[in-house]
Amino acid sequence: MEKIVQTAGKTALGAFAPEFAHYNDDVLFGENWNNQDIDAKTRSIITVVALMSSGITDSSLKYHLQNAKGHGVTKKEIAAIITHVAFYVGWPKGWAVFNLAKEVWNEEYVGNDAMAAHAASMIFPIGKPNEGLEAVTDEQYLKL
Repeated sequence: MEKIVQTAGKTALGAFAPEFAHYNDDVLFGENWNNQDIDAKTRSIITVVALMSSGITDSSLKYHLQNAKGHGVTKKEIAAIITHVAFYVGWPKGWAVFNLAKEVWNEEYVGNDAMAAHAASMIFPIGKPNEGLEAVTDEQYLKL
């Protein structure tokens, strides 16, 4: 396994909060992320789930989604993970994480279909009609 080395803490906070930078770079990423008891792919999944559960949907989650992809998490796997976790931590959190995951897994509509591209950019994209629902007339609806 390739050793994970992190310097973001020292770069961003080294002069302002050197102890925090040390914990971030040397302990969290240096020791914890390089611990061999959990493989990097599993550790990446756990981290994404923990951040999603906490409602953290900023650049740190995007970084960890990119990290998960880099450690072999597929688009199909991340979609299943986010969907599963959304049932436990909240549907809006799932939507927020899916928006970031789509960026990371580069899910863009290909071609010149402007409507499809617009739909893909929406937080609640336009989908196909639900074929399982029966049409209800106005009269039936008023009786409900």
